[in-house]
Amino acid sequence: MGKRILVQRRGRGGSQFRSPSWKREGPVRYLQPRDTTLMGVVRELMHFPGLNAPVARVVFEDGREMFNFAVDGMYVGQIVRVGPDAEPKPGNVLPLGRIPEGTSICNVEKSPGDGGKYARAGGTYAVVIGQKPDRSKTLVQLPSGRIVELDARGRATVGVVAGGGRTEKPFLKAGKKWHRARAKSWKYPTVRGKAMSPYAHPHGGGSHPTGGTPVPRTAPPGQKVGFIAARCTGRGCKRARAQLGI
Repeated sequence: MGKRILVQRRGRGGSQFRSPSWKREGPVRYLQPRDTTLMGVVRELMHFPGLNAPVARVVFEDGREMFNFAVDGMYVGQIVRVGPDAEPKPGNVLPLGRIPEGTSICNVEKSPGDGGKYARAGGTYAVVIGQKPDRSKTLVQLPSGRIVELDARGRATVGVVAGGGRTEKPFLKAGKKWHRARAKSWKYPTVRGKAMSPYAHPHGGGSHPTGGTPVPRTAPPGQKVGFIAARCTGRGCKRARAQLGI
């Protein structure tokens, strides 16, 4: 009988893999959409454990408050507006259909009212590429470079997420990375499958080459490691790309 590999343990769940949301003040998401524009004040710039970007606590004129990712240049006491009539200035939240082309945005909603899904990491941003003629859809370029077509009623924050220099400083020590992993509920340290014994991982054992065969998408969790549903691998793929000029 073999040993449960990491993907099986993570899929089964447990306290080691549970997101530590109880350590944070609240969810970082927008309020429910309204037809009117609300005005709020940035009361505090906070650090949430496990998040790699500062969070701004915004208190609105009706007494409600919202946690949103702080953008570059945001300060305590800044006036921000949320709604369709807000100006496209850093920190304001408005629908995608009201944002001019070429504007850098962050915390973009995938569907209207979901609170924000794209471009939420420190230093990341998306760009508004264009609008459909009927203004129902908006083309947005994500931080990965992929261009998606989103509902123009979805909201986004104008600006670039603060905290962009975090990746420039190395961890230096394993203890630093351990504390980082504990804050985010990562499994750390991790061992390469090729360094294990055959009973513990499909890539284990040094008596034969392992890890080079693609695994189908429908493989069970105990087998689904390595190249998963790879379209092409190896020298044949490089030769085909060269012939196509890719």
